[in-house]
Amino acid sequence: MDHTYLLTPLIGFAVVGLLALLLRWTFGRGRSLVPRTPRKGSPDDYGLLVEVASPADPAHGRRLCRVLSTDGIRSTLVETTDGPRVMVWPPDEEAARLTLARHLD
Repeated sequence: MDHTYLLTPLIGFAVVGLLALLLRWTFGRGRSLVPRTPRKGSPDDYGLLVEVASPADPAHGRRLCRVLSTDGIRSTLVETTDGPRVMVWPPDEEAARLTLARHLD
């Protein structure tokens, strides 16, 4: 008795399953269960973000970010090798500087 009628579909399913696993591994997001420890970089290492303030400590930086946020300006506080910095996107730079200058007065 010839069992090729049973073996051929099994081989086909095995090949498709192997391809599915390979594609999932290749195009997966690469999320790790262990988060990476953030590393400090220079203020120039943050791509398009522009530095608008260099607060004395992170608490002051968070307050400045809240001030910018209340005016609708997106900002982020980063820890650089030169200390904490408040960064914004280039189109928001002028408005952020004006807001912070108004806040300091």
